[in-house]
Amino acid sequence: MKKEQGEKVIEKRAVAKPTSVLTASPEQELKVLFCVSEAQPYAASGGLGEVGGSFPKAIKAGSPSIDIRVVLPLHQAVPSDVRKKFKPLGKLEIDFAKRKEYCGVFEYKDSQVTYYFIDNEKYFKRDNLYEYSDDNERFAFFSKACIDTIKITGFKPDILHANDWHTGLAIVYLKTLYKEIKDYAKIKTLFTIHNINFQGRDSYSFMIDVLGLDYRYKNILEYNGQINFMKAAIACADWVNTVSPTYAEELKTSEFAMGLESCIYENAHKLNGILNGIDYKLYNPKTDKELFENYDRKSLSGKAANKRGVQKLFQMQIDALIPMIVYNGRLTGQKGVDLIKGVIDTILEERIQMIVMGNGESRYENFFEHIESKYQGKFKVLRYSNNLAKKLYAAADLVLMPSLFEPCGLSQMIASRYGTVPIVRETGGLKDSTRDFGCAGGGNGYTFKNYTTEDMLYSIRRGVQDFVNDGPSWDDKVRICLDKDFSWSEPVREYLALYKKVKKLR
Repeated sequence: MKKEQGEKVIEKRAVAKPTSVLTASPEQELKVLFCVSEAQPYAASGGLGEVGGSFPKAIKAGSPSIDIRVVLPLHQAVPSDVRKKFKPLGKLEIDFAKRKEYCGVFEYKDSQVTYYFIDNEKYFKRDNLYEYSDDNERFAFFSKACIDTIKITGFKPDILHANDWHTGLAIVYLKTLYKEIKDYAKIKTLFTIHNINFQGRDSYSFMIDVLGLDYRYKNILEYNGQINFMKAAIACADWVNTVSPTYAEELKTSEFAMGLESCIYENAHKLNGILNGIDYKLYNPKTDKELFENYDRKSLSGKAANKRGVQKLFQMQIDALIPMIVYNGRLTGQKGVDLIKGVIDTILEERIQMIVMGNGESRYENFFEHIESKYQGKFKVLRYSNNLAKKLYAAADLVLMPSLFEPCGLSQMIASRYGTVPIVRETGGLKDSTRDFGCAGGGNGYTFKNYTTEDMLYSIRRGVQDFVNDGPSWDDKVRICLDKDFSWSEPVREYLALYKKVKKLR
């Protein structure tokens, strides 16, 4: 029976009209090469990996006529069960750093998306994805490989979509060394800024000795006495976007542009922001196998069961009426950890339980370890674990995100998906995704504007008091969060329109 059905499908496709979406001609089909340094579930370290994993699949689901393919490094972290399904496409030697550098290409297909993994063990067979002294060289090689391997994959995109400084040089190479080559001349480029704080800076000698770009291109790469990968990508790209509308506006100011404000100002005519989404299949309290008990808006008792499970797991008092606050993020200044540090004793003097999960700067890790020893049974600090994070989202009553700046933020979206109420500072994507419950027309969380301990503490106390004093209304707030749509549906519509716009640019 299955074979017969398959034969019927083939027969229908054979007689379908040329205008059918299923049989769109190469001229009609939009082809996108999505270049990214990490992607779940293959190798990921944070928000970029979340987006790198979920975005291409969402684009394909939203518009089957778009052929979006992902190119990423073959990191050591890529699981063996994925590697077993690789199809080797070939290898070549790339002219890089005044030598011939090996590059292998493997193809892998998942959820109708094709992935190309770039193999070079010297650069990518490492325990971690980043934080090596030669990161600039590693990702410059990867950027060049994104272009050079087109001759092996045979996939010639209409748009090359690069993400952050790790792949920004792919656009620079395309607009310099490859601009006179027929197969590459018509490729349009989109550069997405996920976090402008990380830019990829190096010396002029790096431009010549490693990148292989001579002084003709110094003006493209130079910024404040150095070469700057991100600046060069912004300058060369046909269009630039970032991961929330508010962050796009913030980047036009010196407070948020991290030294690149003049570059942003010069290129503001080709800049916009689109808020990220999250994977609703990966994050679903109704089906998530990592939870102690599944639940949805109709049966909130399951959320209480997850709270009991976490309290028991970390030897906290088992009591549904004690407010539980979770922070899940990197332990860095950007994430507002200094605010938490400044009032942690004040917070924990209350009848509260708090869990901090994240890796980061040793000074913060050491501080929270000290707090844990001081407030045993009330406070817990944990290193990041994706599976445990989902348990915490399901268990918590409130999630805290007091960021100094936040391009998009995903924790507030994931928390809402699990019915946990966010407390956020009004910056970047946090502002775009969370409105205060006190706003006209209602909201979906607690917000504060100024980066001060006083304002953050006031919002925390509002959330705690609402939880303690008004159970039925709190359940309404939980359902508001559960109902909030942070899926990729709307962002995909915006990206599809942007892709079509970029393709038409001259």
